[in-house]
Amino acid sequence: MKLNYDFVMREIAGDKFLVPVGEAASVFDGIITINELGAFIIENLPACGSLEEIAGKITQAYDIDSVSALADVMEFAKSLEEAGIIIE
Repeated sequence: MKLNYDFVMREIAGDKFLVPVGEAASVFDGIITINELGAFIIENLPACGSLEEIAGKITQAYDIDSVSALADVMEFAKSLEEAGIIIE
């Protein structure tokens, strides 16, 4: 999975957002606010080969077990995929 390059992550006043650009800006109306964990997932998408690998990084960076981390990553990735923000 990789980030659709028609969405960029920006930080404004300490908050992180996904902003549609290019073609996505004409289809997707608005911006998406993401929390710290969501930003962590998106930032690690390019370097990781799988959702399991991202979940492993989360368990190292945060105080969370691997089962919960993988469940959170899969749920978030499904939401992003449905919105066209990540693609395979």
